Amino acid sequence: MITNSHTGTRIDEVAAGIYRINTPLRVDAIPGGFNLSQYLIVDDEPVVFHTGWRRWFPFVSEAISKVVPLKSIRHVGYSHFEGDESGAMNEFLAAAPLAVPFASQVGVLTSLEDQADRPPRGLADGEEFSIGSKTLQWIYTPHVPHGWDCGVLFDKSSQTLLCGDLFTQPGADTPPLTESEVLSASEGMRKAMDYYAHATNTRTILERLAALKPTTLACQHGSAYRGDGAALLRELAGILDQEP
Repeated sequence: MITNSHTGTRIDEVAAGIYRINTPLRVDAIPGGFNLSQYLIVDDEPVVFHTGWRRWFPFVSEAISKVVPLKSIRHVGYSHFEGDESGAMNEFLAAAPLAVPFASQVGVLTSLEDQADRPPRGLADGEEFSIGSKTLQWIYTPHVPHGWDCGVLFDKSSQTLLCGDLFTQPGADTPPLTESEVLSASEGMRKAMDYYAHATNTRTILERLAALKPTTLACQHGSAYRGDGAALLRELAGILDQEP
């Protein structure tokens, strides 16, 4: 559903109770453009994962408000500290007075404790928390694919992995959800821009994510993917293993 005709922002349910808020971004540096997504998890205590840039808050929040009132949001978090992940954190906290900001324990230590207008929650590796009918699990993924603070969120009920910048795909107008493989497009962009951290334990981390057997990969950039997420994660690990 298009929620803002000027920006092209839209919101779509990509798994049970999980909504992708997406805005196209047309930039000369990326042929065909790019796009940014935030995710809304609807339950008794709604969650926003990735806030988007601060200046995008008006139309990101507009999209979310089509599904739940902003004041009902209880958790606002991100994979790693960057503008597109956490830029509008305080705007969300102002709109949702009971919301708690969250990130990895390292993320709280290095960034969120200073940046958030309310005391944040630092999630330990493997920590689970209930938001109603759904139980979410935090997986700490340092340097996969970015910073020391990096982590991802797994919804156990829908087997959805909110995987941050893993499987980033180019294109301004990718479909909300696809069953076509996304690795080829993602690898084309990664090899052109080399934005991975190249950690020594990357395979171990990707294998741990694969062991979750996700059936939906909720990517921050590009389409969400429905299918054998474990196979894609292992294929990516094999490719990275062959690189210096």
